Amino acid sequence: MTRRHHPSHLPEERPESTAPLPAPELTEAECRRCGTYIAGLDGRYACGVCGWVNDHSEGHRRLPRADEDPDRPPKGRRRPKQLPWPLPEPGPQPGPQPEAGPRTGPRTGS
Repeated sequence: MTRRHHPSHLPEERPESTAPLPAPELTEAECRRCGTYIAGLDGRYACGVCGWVNDHSEGHRRLPRADEDPDRPPKGRRRPKQLPWPLPEPGPQPGPQPEAGPRTGPRTGS
């Protein structure tokens, strides 16, 4: 077996982009698995009927880098940790139940 030499892949130096990202384009297609008519953004689709998803590389434009994300937290600030379970939904609190007793009031019937 011969070894192939792979040059190390270093991240490219990219200048900071201050231009806003263009708005994504709404695109439509048929699901390749079940044929359902679906919509996506920039040629990236996910079918809600059968769960099919096309590869991100099939999109019409490149995906934005993390530093281009307008919702990215500022440097030095971390995102809050996500809990591994869902939080309980607020609802009625258990409390004392009314006691069952004799009914009071007018009788109906014969």
